[in-house]
Amino acid sequence: MEQGQNSWPSPLGHGRACPGRPDNLAPCNPPPYPPPQAGEGRGGRDKPGDDAMSFVPVTRVARRAWRANDFSDGSRSIPEETAIAFTYNGTSYAVMMATPQDLEDFACGFSLTEGIVSSLDEIEELDIVESAIGIELRMWLAEPQSAAFGERRRRLAGPTGCGLCGIESLSEACRPPPIVPDGQLFTPRDIMRAIESIGPSQTLNRETRAVHGAAFWQPACGLVAMREDVGRHNALDKIGGALARDHVVGRSGMILLTSRVSVEMVQKTAVIGVPVVVAISAPTALAVRTAEAAGITLVAIARGDGFEIFTHPRRIAKERVAHVA
Repeated sequence: MEQGQNSWPSPLGHGRACPGRPDNLAPCNPPPYPPPQAGEGRGGRDKPGDDAMSFVPVTRVARRAWRANDFSDGSRSIPEETAIAFTYNGTSYAVMMATPQDLEDFACGFSLTEGIVSSLDEIEELDIVESAIGIELRMWLAEPQSAAFGERRRRLAGPTGCGLCGIESLSEACRPPPIVPDGQLFTPRDIMRAIESIGPSQTLNRETRAVHGAAFWQPACGLVAMREDVGRHNALDKIGGALARDHVVGRSGMILLTSRVSVEMVQKTAVIGVPVVVAISAPTALAVRTAEAAGITLVAIARGDGFEIFTHPRRIAKERVAHVA
């Protein structure tokens, strides 16, 4: 028995300086046309939203612990890991193992950072469909993006062994990132304040000690939003989707990561349009080269005692420079 819940994406825009709630961005607005009624729409699907989502992000399990030279029985909270399928126009595109929450943000962010769409107005419809073995994020694309997606799928289904190998996937893996505009300037105090804000905002990680976090921080607002997931890429996609759905300007703040910085994290940040990324762990060499090419200021190994800047240090200054008219 499938259950569906619908979220209507809103188009990208210029955004506002500070969203209302720092831990939960506002949902997107409905489009000017009504959703399909029961038995109507594509494929005769039932009207979405009739059933509540049943997947939960955390489960309590029994465990036996060895501490202080003895065994003890008890329980522990651990994160769920759920198969999340992305389908576009009825065609399966990818399956990710992820934390089953903030799925509207995940659908929108993944679609943007993977280049399926360039703005959210290219997604006509999004259904979240549950089954016994996972969740499908079922999206329908507007033209001409629908036709472009079909052509992309045909290219990937060529004569190579698995359909995802060879020159096509290598070029995708090493695709040049978009150039990010200069945006906001930050001080070392800003970065330290931002890093200090992560821990109290990671509610899932406080409970489980097993998930990654990605956040967006602005000097005027502090922590604008935090998203958590068992996958670090997923957490970043979710924060990207949250910013896009709420029309937050990426160049007004910085991305915070609780994980190491790999090349995919830099590529996704560039697509989101954020000029500064700050991570608790170290970057890879390819991530540094990619950040340099994208014009991104990459700050890593950011801890309580300081941080290290690897690329484009001009955005980090000892004192904030006042703009004079």
